[in-house]
Amino acid sequence: MRLTAPTSSHGVTERLFTLPFPTGDVPGVLWTPDGVAGPHPLILMGHGGGQHRRAPGIVAGARRFVTGGGFAVAAVDAPAHGDRPRDARHEGLLTELRQRMRATGDVSEVLAEFHTLLADQSVPEWRAVLDAVGALDHVGVGPVGYWGLSMGCALGMPFVAAEPRVRAAVLGLDGAETSAEAAARVTVPVEFLVQWDDERVPRAASLALFDRLASTEKTLHANPGRHVEVPSFEGDSALRFFTRHLR
Repeated sequence: MRLTAPTSSHGVTERLFTLPFPTGDVPGVLWTPDGVAGPHPLILMGHGGGQHRRAPGIVAGARRFVTGGGFAVAAVDAPAHGDRPRDARHEGLLTELRQRMRATGDVSEVLAEFHTLLADQSVPEWRAVLDAVGALDHVGVGPVGYWGLSMGCALGMPFVAAEPRVRAAVLGLDGAETSAEAAARVTVPVEFLVQWDDERVPRAASLALFDRLASTEKTLHANPGRHVEVPSFEGDSALRFFTRHLR
C-alpha cells in the first residue's frame, strides 16, 4: 500500500493511499486520531451510488468516529466510482438504468444487477484493504466495523457476510431485491436505517431486508423523510453503536 504524507486538522490525521490489486489500483483514504499512539479499532465506510471516498457525508462521518470514539476510519472508491475507470459492463448497465428511469421509474432489477457486479469486485478488494491497513502500526489488527447506506449497504451486506473480522455494522437505505441473500448470512449486530418516505427504495423492500438479517441483535431506526434526508443524530447513534461493540 502506497501512503501519501499525512495532513492534520482539528485532531484528525488524514492519509491518502493506493492499494495495488489485480483488478486495478484501489484509491482510498485513512483517518486516525492525532497524537494517539498504538492500535485503534477500525471502521470501514462504504459510500453511496455516484459518490466517492471523500464525499461530504463520508468525511463528516469519519471525522465524527475519529474524534468522538478514537476510531481509525478507512474509505475507498467503489468500482466504477470516483477515480476508478468504468468498463463496458458498467457503462451498459448505467445506460439501461437511465433509460428505465425515464421510461417507467422502476429500476430495481437493473440496480440489483449493477450492485451485484460491483460487489463481486469490491468484496475481495475491501478484504485486501483490511489486510493492508491492519498492518500499519497506528491501526493494527483489531475489531472492525462497517458503515454503509444505499449503495454502501448493497455492497456492504455481502462484505459483512463474508468477512469474519467485522463485528458490527450500520446499514440501510436499501431493499431486499439487492441484498436478501447476503442478509441471511449476516449474524453480527446491526443498526439498520430506513427513511419512511424514501422515493428510491420502497418501504416494504427495506423492511423485508431488515427481516432477512440473521443477526440476533438488530435494531431498526425508521425516520420520516426522503432518501437523502437521514437525520444528523443518526451519526451520533452510529458512534454509540460502534463504541459499544468495538470497544
